[in-house]
Amino acid sequence: MRLGEPARMQAAINITPLVDVVLVLLIIFMVMAPQMRKGPDVNLPNTTKPNSQGDERGRILISIDEAGGLWINDQPVAAEHFDETLRAAVGSETNPKIVIRGDAKLNFREVREVMIAIEREGFRGVGLIAKRAGAEGK
Repeated sequence: MRLGEPARMQAAINITPLVDVVLVLLIIFMVMAPQMRKGPDVNLPNTTKPNSQGDERGRILISIDEAGGLWINDQPVAAEHFDETLRAAVGSETNPKIVIRGDAKLNFREVREVMIAIEREGFRGVGLIAKRAGAEGK
């Protein structure tokens, strides 16, 4: 290029800024994804060493909040319609994993009543979700 000549346009695309923006967005979504859970706030009971919670595929999550309200997969359910709503949530799943997430302030009797209702519907092996003692968050 000589002095006084107009500059030629370069047709090359610089993808470095694009990659930077995409990586920042990826990090933001990875940090925020676990906090985007819906459903009631449940203060889980502590345990010294909970087993691995396992895979979430095919899992039906039943939450019981502090007031005793029932939730199936983050949808509120009236106690009198619990059985049919559970059947609808399971659908055609051949081997559903049903887990209960009960608030720590509940009496075990209330959690056990839900377990009995689940067993009446023919499901076996209901799991309980707990958090490790001293762990932060839900």
